[in-house]
Amino acid sequence: MEIEQIMSAIFLIAVLVLILPGFLSTNSNLKKFMSNLSIWTVIVFVILIVIYFIEK
Repeated sequence: MEIEQIMSAIFLIAVLVLILPGFLSTNSNLKKFMSNLSIWTVIVFVILIVIYFIEK
């Protein structure tokens, strides 16, 4: 692995650790949690697709 990939993974994990407790506390019921999780999944996939097409 290149150092850039390792640093990106570390930063991603750090952001996840910072955001996850607040995300879980505001999404106490299952319906709201699944709705927000699906929105974030769509956002992540859109970003990944854009990055894929930019790098091609």
